[in-house]
Amino acid sequence: MFEGIDHVGYAVTDLDEAIRLHTEVLGWRLEHREVNAEQGVAEAMLVAGEGGPDRPRVQLLAPLTGDSPVGRFLARSGPGVQQVAYRVRDIEQVSTVLRARGLRLVHDRAVRGTGGSLVNFVHPRSTGGVLLEIVQPPGPPTGSGPS
Repeated sequence: MFEGIDHVGYAVTDLDEAIRLHTEVLGWRLEHREVNAEQGVAEAMLVAGEGGPDRPRVQLLAPLTGDSPVGRFLARSGPGVQQVAYRVRDIEQVSTVLRARGLRLVHDRAVRGTGGSLVNFVHPRSTGGVLLEIVQPPGPPTGSGPS
């Protein structure tokens, strides 16, 4: 069902400073940067080394408004790890399986994520307090089969 960890998302107050820290100090490479108005964030995806689909990635998330999910997270918890994202091949199929197994998903259907991906979130109340993101990379679903 899950192909692996796609990325770890950090809520930050200053996206430019967080990018500088991760690229200039920690040696990560900026893969892309964008604004996702639907989710109320400015975001940057960074990759370790030369990149590639299996390389570790970090997503930096800065709220566009204080009432966005990331804005509320920062007000409640301060900067830090906001989510762990798992990569899947068919987000709707995986969402159906997770709901059937009793997990609460945030959206009825997948929404647009970073870089053209499709995403949904498993509510922290279903996972012992951790927000899980499920991510289908851009392109057509290929079917992952439940596990």
